[in-house]
Amino acid sequence: MTISKENIRFTRMGLLAGARRSLPLAVSVFAYGLVFGMLARQAGLSVLEALLMSGLVNAGSSQFVALGLWSTPVPIGMIVLMTLVVNLRHVLMGAALRPWFTWLPASTTYTSLFFLGDENWALTVREFDAGGRDAAFLLGSGLPLFVAWVSSAAVGAILATSLPDPARWGLDFAFTATFVALLIGMWKGRASLLPWGIAASVAFASAHWLGGQWHIVLGGLAGSLAGAWRDAD
Repeated sequence: MTISKENIRFTRMGLLAGARRSLPLAVSVFAYGLVFGMLARQAGLSVLEALLMSGLVNAGSSQFVALGLWSTPVPIGMIVLMTLVVNLRHVLMGAALRPWFTWLPASTTYTSLFFLGDENWALTVREFDAGGRDAAFLLGSGLPLFVAWVSSAAVGAILATSLPDPARWGLDFAFTATFVALLIGMWKGRASLLPWGIAASVAFASAHWLGGQWHIVLGGLAGSLAGAWRDAD
């Protein structure tokens, strides 16, 4: 089906469909949100500050990076720079969704994009690839994840004194498990080998030679370019 203004919808049904599809992932998000809350308390943030960071930033990877840099005095410039680098992948994610949202009012588009995350981006791309044309799916799938992320940060911060080591309970693996599940769901057979292989190679090389968080951006960019080149053939 061709993407056009006439066949793009934004309905309550799409909102509900997205919410239902993201509920299993929300469980995993809640698990590693607990880890963030615990680490935030260990870094010296209050329960309210951990809650506000998750609610206003709403980007798990960059929040963990910020905690890794947190010290006294807080290195604001370095934290801003590194979180910007980590979150640059959202530019690529947004660009992938643009054909479906370019027809919608700006207020609808930007409200939906506030709830954009790795998990619901993957779900939405799969939905659109399968022929779905209800753009409300992105917002619907993002809302349960947002609630899980923010609430778990508060709970984790409260439990930090009684559960000082999240790894002991296996909570640190929830982040990895979530993204492995997303990758499996997005697998398209041999056609995925080239972009995935290039993305992984560039990410590993960047992590080894550059350090920091550049591997996230460079791996994603390399994989995207490889996929675009593959589809252009």
